Amino acid sequence: MRKSKSMMVCAVLAGSILFTSCIGSFKLWNNLKDWNQGVGNKFVNELVFIALHIVPVYEIAYLADVIVFNSIEFWSGSNPVASNETKEIKGENGDYLVTSNENGYTITNKEDNQSMDLVYNKESKTWNAVTETENIELVKMNDNGTVSINMQNGTSMTVMPDMQGVAAARAASGSTSFFAAR
Repeated sequence: MRKSKSMMVCAVLAGSILFTSCIGSFKLWNNLKDWNQGVGNKFVNELVFIALHIVPVYEIAYLADVIVFNSIEFWSGSNPVASNETKEIKGENGDYLVTSNENGYTITNKEDNQSMDLVYNKESKTWNAVTETENIELVKMNDNGTVSINMQNGTSMTVMPDMQGVAAARAASGSTSFFAAR
């Protein structure tokens, strides 16, 4: 009986891995890793990391990604663990809700409930600010590795996507706030 159960488990594992041909995004494992990195300082993170290996939380998350979630992602096109996340951000001009979606973000002002989408267009390689009435191209990823930024005054600036490029764009816009793109 035990041998037949072991054979069944091996067959299911082999089939699920071999038939999907999918590396997948490993969202469950990555979410666990990201949570662990944000727990505290590096010593606390290491202790939590070791504890989560002793209890096999990391191993179970990895196995669930390999067998279940990445297979679902391959066949359906979406990973059930990669659901839309909403975070509350406290800004200089109020509080905002930022919701991630499949092609960008939706930013909603909590005070007046107005929202704007930041949308990435794969075909044109651009990030756009989209409201009900406007669609404004903000950033274009160029084929040569540079980034073209459309400034508020209507001009365009091309920079490298590194700290020097960010500093140059900040200086050109007269902005003192720091931004980062991922």
